[in-house]
Amino acid sequence: MHALHRRNVLAGALALTMAASAAACGGSDESKGANGLEESEITVGTMLVGDTAPLQLAISRGLFKAEGLTVKTQVIQGGQEAIPRLKGGTLDISVGNYVSFFAASTTGALKVKIVAEASQSAPKSHTLLVAKDSKIRTLADLKDKKIAVNTKRNVATMLVRSAAKPAGVELDENKNFIETPPPGMEAALKSGSVDAVQAIEPFGTQIQQKLGARMLADLSSGATADFPISGYATTEDFAAKNPKTVAAFQRAMVKAQGLAADRKVVQDILPKYARGIDANVAATMVLTGYPTSLNATRLQRVANVMQQFGIVDKPIDVKPLIAASPAASG
Repeated sequence: MHALHRRNVLAGALALTMAASAAACGGSDESKGANGLEESEITVGTMLVGDTAPLQLAISRGLFKAEGLTVKTQVIQGGQEAIPRLKGGTLDISVGNYVSFFAASTTGALKVKIVAEASQSAPKSHTLLVAKDSKIRTLADLKDKKIAVNTKRNVATMLVRSAAKPAGVELDENKNFIETPPPGMEAALKSGSVDAVQAIEPFGTQIQQKLGARMLADLSSGATADFPISGYATTEDFAAKNPKTVAAFQRAMVKAQGLAADRKVVQDILPKYARGIDANVAATMVLTGYPTSLNATRLQRVANVMQQFGIVDKPIDVKPLIAASPAASG
């Protein structure tokens, strides 16, 4: 019994020593994350499209790691899907189109903070395609037709409606648009289950190459030339509680967006994360623009067009929805 008692005392002392050591090493709020970040690991919503090439670059080239941040990703279909995931906490930050984010904030569905830009339109980066033998020849022929978009009530439907209206066609969000994942649009157009597709790159290029699809309209021209398309958002609550984490994410993304200005960098990484996209499509696809700074004046264009098409019934001031930009590190 005496030996057993001695072993128990030694074991207890060892446990106390280990507990004290753990408290000293990891008990403070500041040491919760690396480099003083509130959270050193976050989950980010992404899409398998050209818009998110910089996010993949930031991961593969260690730009997040350099900021003390580990980024895990979850694939989503579009900005509408990001809203409930951000609200529920399964995503900390997510890519999404500005229309969905601004609408959610205005309706009270989610209070958002835009933390980084993702993409803006470039000539032929967002197109409306029809089958090569389609009887649809002009935008005026779209009346009562089914159009595939990644999600409804987002920038895709707004771009199509904006293009069709001058042709005298008023398209309805529920009657004219069919939600279709971007990788599934080729099959939908080929089968005839939809009459047209609003194609996001690189799928627009892929559909034209494989099916000989015709471009009915370049949705990245005219009133929507150089139009802000997507960005990365978080909740107002997450941004307030984790300012250092958000700033670390922003610094890495600014560097990655800058790298994406080199076309070869984008075309080399695209086949590594976008399923079904080969080197040939990556080399010939149309690239979007990759802004490196948040600009309230530019993003206000989106809010103004949203009101024009009745997506929101009152003006939106985007300035309060944009998170502060951090000072560059290093």
